[in-house]
Amino acid sequence: MQSVDSHNQSLQILTEDECRDLLAQHHFGRLAFVSDGGPVVLPVNYVFDGRSLVIRSAPGAKLTDAPMTAAAFEIDDAGPDGRWGWSVLARGVAFDITDSLDDHSEALRALPVEPWAPGEKPNWLMLTVTTVSGRQFG
Repeated sequence: MQSVDSHNQSLQILTEDECRDLLAQHHFGRLAFVSDGGPVVLPVNYVFDGRSLVIRSAPGAKLTDAPMTAAAFEIDDAGPDGRWGWSVLARGVAFDITDSLDDHSEALRALPVEPWAPGEKPNWLMLTVTTVSGRQFG
């Protein structure tokens, strides 16, 4: 962890391992991609297997616009008083793995991704994580 002083608060840069640990410990975040010519950020439930983020989804923009494009994913937490917080940003390429027959996709579809939103979520999206970064303060 690297420390940076910003406005008299200590900002800690998280290591890659710390970022990956946080991604593995949590199951709710935001997927960012381009849809209809502009950025979109959608809340999703996910599982992280150490190299890929896996999301179940109903048909929609996540499946029509995100696959085969660069995408970002973010998780965070903060105190209600603003005295502490952290965030992790993962970037990579998104893939629709709903019908993929390779061993990796089949293993990802076996992970316990539990969407909170009601309705059927028969489709599977994977974000292959190429870079992660994070920081915390307080």
